[in-house]
Amino acid sequence: MSGCPYFQRRVLEKNEEEERDDSQEGTNKASEGGIIYGEYLQLDKIVAAQSLQSELKGNKIHDEHLFIVTHQAYELWFKQILWELDSVRDIFISGDVKNGRNMLKVTTRTQRIIKIFKLLIEQFAILETMSALDFFDFREYLSPASGFQSLQFRLLENKFGIPNERRVPYNRQHYRENFHGQEREMLLRSEQEPTLLRVVEQWLECTPGLEEKGFNFWGKLEANITEELKRESEKLEMRPESEDKDEQMKDLIKQRDLFTSLFDEQRHEDLMRKGERRLSYKAFQGALMIYFYREEPRFQVPFQLLTSLMDIDALMSKWRYSHVCMVHRMIGSKMGTGGSSGYHYLRSTISDRYKVFVDLCNLANFLVPRHWVPELNTAGDSVLSTTNTCRG
Repeated sequence: MSGCPYFQRRVLEKNEEEERDDSQEGTNKASEGGIIYGEYLQLDKIVAAQSLQSELKGNKIHDEHLFIVTHQAYELWFKQILWELDSVRDIFISGDVKNGRNMLKVTTRTQRIIKIFKLLIEQFAILETMSALDFFDFREYLSPASGFQSLQFRLLENKFGIPNERRVPYNRQHYRENFHGQEREMLLRSEQEPTLLRVVEQWLECTPGLEEKGFNFWGKLEANITEELKRESEKLEMRPESEDKDEQMKDLIKQRDLFTSLFDEQRHEDLMRKGERRLSYKAFQGALMIYFYREEPRFQVPFQLLTSLMDIDALMSKWRYSHVCMVHRMIGSKMGTGGSSGYHYLRSTISDRYKVFVDLCNLANFLVPRHWVPELNTAGDSVLSTTNTCRG
């Protein structure tokens, strides 16, 4: 090789420096001791937790592994939902949510629950890559195991606020009869704890501005709606007789009856006894106030929370519906592995009886033109910003 050896050496050193891979500059801390990835996640337990019943019976079926992993993933996500749900309930119970404190934590964690439920619904698509015939190959090995026996999902239902009297009997029995020992004790405790519905109800009852001596939102709203309906009726009476006038008069009477029921506390209590309302009368007032003033700064985050609660209700219903559709596709109308009527039982759970925050959806029944809503003036802002000492 011709040329200056020194110069060539310097060029090679320079090229090596330019080609150095910074991604390899780290140090191997695993060799220094301490916990490592597999130990932290206890992967030895998780990845070894798929015991195929078909294989134990000497007839290994490939798709049973997918079936087990999918349901284990569901249970892990149920556990995370319970973790978030318990933390949200604790914040409400402690009173730290009053005056906006910790509201960011509450809204963030409810949003996280929403994201998880969306994922759970999408997960059915993976399970449905298995055909009904594939499932039939190992279904006989599952009995008497049943998805109804998921303790965590039953706890989740209780903690959200699904009352016992709203549940559909399972094989003509109370749902709790399918659990025993420690699991049954856990269910009993969850039924006695404050539900998310109740702690939110207590929070709504403390909405500032409901008090008669303060802004008196409810009193002003009733006066405004009564006056506006009267004005609408008078304008309609002055019009010449026609079929159109008769129809509009009927609509106005229906609207008047609707709002009469809104301001009738006894009517509300009757609906609660029938199970058609879930929130107390005062909480319903607070929810409607937040609904109407959702664009005001102090009501924006509370409105986001109410929206999240409606989303969770809707997603739980969608999850149930997706489950029903999958079961129907996989086993038709045959009996479930746990002994239930299978598809027919699951279909009976898709109704408002399993919704917790149905009252929030029904607020849309009472939409009125914006000018009917009491205006928040300077004095009103002062009242609404005062410290509210009400505690749940």
